[in-house]
Amino acid sequence: MQATKARTRDADATKSRILAAAKAEFARLGLGGARVDEIAEKANANKRMIYHYFGNKEDLFIAVLEDAYLNIRTAEQELQLDNLPPDEAMETLIRFTWDYYLEHPEFIRLVNSANLHKGKHLKSSQNVVEASRTYVAMIQNILDRGVEAGLFRPNVDAGQLNITIAAIGYYYLTNRFSGEILFERDYMTKAALDDRLAFNIDTIMCLLRRV
Repeated sequence: MQATKARTRDADATKSRILAAAKAEFARLGLGGARVDEIAEKANANKRMIYHYFGNKEDLFIAVLEDAYLNIRTAEQELQLDNLPPDEAMETLIRFTWDYYLEHPEFIRLVNSANLHKGKHLKSSQNVVEASRTYVAMIQNILDRGVEAGLFRPNVDAGQLNITIAAIGYYYLTNRFSGEILFERDYMTKAALDDRLAFNIDTIMCLLRRV
């Protein structure tokens, strides 16, 4: 029994190392540029283990994307926004999304890579679809509570709002290099980041507030 548990722990540890190494490589080089040999070396594993646990390179890419999306969806649920007043809950979600993008730049690069392939690798992940439905339902609940409290205007689409919350942070960070040239400012100083977050919060809350 102990030997079986030890083998299970070793297998789980190996899979975790492979997934972490693959996430770093896919985020750095995309699906086309990442090499299984390099992932195996960085995971202290071998190609046979990768193929055994995950299948081919595209299957490994799917596993990485699923892990990345489920991580952010899980972290959002852990905010326990249902326990906060609706306006505070919405501000907390906006702040969280911005901070998550800053703290996990690999997530943005993986999303870019997924979209480069027209999202075909996400289609096979029912887990990601279900987690996204739960996330949209969470936003809808905040909106409904805000309307009931007289704070938010009615008929705001939760899916559209999700896109806007993500976009106003995502665009700033993915286009910061060209933006710094075009608008002659440093996008990544603490002051600039704080100003952007404040602008994001104000933008969303102005969109939601009952006039």
